Amino acid sequence: MAETGLLKTTDTQKKKTREFFQLLLGHGMGKTGIIIIIIFLVMAFFSPLLWTNDPYKSGEAKDILVKPSAEFWLGTDDMGKDVWSQVVYGARVSIMIGFIAAVITVVTGAFVGIVAGFFGGKLEEGLMRIVDFFMMLPILPLMIVLAAVLGPSIWNIVFVISVVSWPTTARVVRSQVLSLKERPFIEAARCIGAPNKRIMFREILPNVVPLLFAQSILMITETIYAESVLSFLGLGDASKISWGQMLHFAFESGAMSNSPWWVIPPILSIVLLIVSFSFLGTAVSDVLTPGYKEKRGY
Repeated sequence: MAETGLLKTTDTQKKKTREFFQLLLGHGMGKTGIIIIIIFLVMAFFSPLLWTNDPYKSGEAKDILVKPSAEFWLGTDDMGKDVWSQVVYGARVSIMIGFIAAVITVVTGAFVGIVAGFFGGKLEEGLMRIVDFFMMLPILPLMIVLAAVLGPSIWNIVFVISVVSWPTTARVVRSQVLSLKERPFIEAARCIGAPNKRIMFREILPNVVPLLFAQSILMITETIYAESVLSFLGLGDASKISWGQMLHFAFESGAMSNSPWWVIPPILSIVLLIVSFSFLGTAVSDVLTPGYKEKRGY
């Protein structure tokens, strides 16, 4: 009987997950955000096919700071490099860092949150004190210091952002687990002798997936912003084109005020991508709001 109830619970979880994504795709802001994100993903994965040149190749003297034209759609920079190509290829770095750092942050935070919430006691107390310590640190100054000490590298930026971001996810997940572990289906799993590992990762984890999805979106937004800030401050990897690096070089060259075609595209790209994930995050929050499913007729 307990096993049958457990199977029904699993089917219910799958149904809830399917309904969640159906509601998300039916949400206006969610759909808009997904479309914009897909456009940037196409830019990132198919950069060589989007009428681009080598973004690292300097042009001739006549190509320096050329305004937008039929040959250079978004003009060129102070080295004669094609701005359009830099914007398209820059999407790779910004999106890659955003997704990788978000995955590391959410996985780390989810693991700590689930372990702390499930076992409780001194283990929970110790883990939460570590979380509190990281949450008290000033995030931006800490990122700047760590990035400066570790050196300019994409992977160092990913590490720096992950270090300062995981505690928020850990605290949110822990609160959810404290509620979930008192539910009847967890008691049913205990009754049939399910080990703690199975209960945590086969019973509790699927129920926090929507929450983790929402946290992932939030982390991606914060990561893209953080990477842009660090790169603009000269703490990014100068060997890799990113939107933040483009702004850094424009600022260093002193051409920000008289070369808007060089500055506006990366700024718009950063803003659009962050706004698209914000739209998606708002949609996720709405979908997770009690009563939203009933309003949509599910």
